[in-house]
Amino acid sequence: MSAKQRGLGRGLGALIGDFQEEPESGAVTKLPLQKVEPNPDQPRRTFDEEELQALADSIAAHGILQPLAVRASGGGFYQIIAGERRWRAARMAGLSEVPVVVLEADDRTVMELALVENLQRQDLNPMEEAEGYQRLMKEYGLTQEEAAARVGKSRPAVANALRLLLLPEEVRSLVEDGTISAGHARAILSLPAARLQKAAAQKIVALRLSVRQAEAMCKRMLQEEEKPEPKPAPLTVDYVAECEKSLTRRLDRKVRIVNGKRKGRFELEFYGQEDLQRLYDALLALGKTEEKPECLN
Repeated sequence: MSAKQRGLGRGLGALIGDFQEEPESGAVTKLPLQKVEPNPDQPRRTFDEEELQALADSIAAHGILQPLAVRASGGGFYQIIAGERRWRAARMAGLSEVPVVVLEADDRTVMELALVENLQRQDLNPMEEAEGYQRLMKEYGLTQEEAAARVGKSRPAVANALRLLLLPEEVRSLVEDGTISAGHARAILSLPAARLQKAAAQKIVALRLSVRQAEAMCKRMLQEEEKPEPKPAPLTVDYVAECEKSLTRRLDRKVRIVNGKRKGRFELEFYGQEDLQRLYDALLALGKTEEKPECLN
């Protein structure tokens, strides 16, 4: 196994130490600042300006104490493997040259080294870390276990980091800018749908919930989501009400039916004595009685 491969699991310092055993590639030298370029595939995308200025002030006073790791990129230029933050601060401090260790490294090793340096310094936000692992696996065919070994992390740690990439873009942005933490994000991931995850993130921010509070809230949201929907009531026809409507139209008068458990009654409106007589006559006609008593005199 090469020195590059042996060193990764032990961290960046061990790796550079391995290279320094080879005088032709590990010696510290100085290069003009304009001949050193950042790696476009650097996993870290954000740099805190205040922290950079503080580092620039330190560099202006004491110089760069730890050399940058670079590799030749052609045309007399060198690409940064590790140390872009120091390179940026050196530019701010007005340095014309920087100390470097020139290494021979392929693209995968450069990616691994950049991840190792940033992870050791805790310079990556959770989304940058997850995307770095994803690139190692996707572009170089590593398994989770292999990627974890290359950067000195446990496989569960890498797996948990990669899960953050499943979040909706809006929630990922909140993690990336530090509005919510990776712990909050993992609580949000317990929810099955993007709409729920977005809603949970908004509540966490609005209510300034701790991770523990966010976990409890997401658990409640999940329980509510999993409740079975109430079954719709079966369609029924109110027979009595329909009879009332039909008779009211047919008899041209208000009809009310009182339906009791054992018996019921009809209530019919009438409008004056003559209308009552007509109603009386109509009801008699329904029966079999031939004699017609006078009920109204």
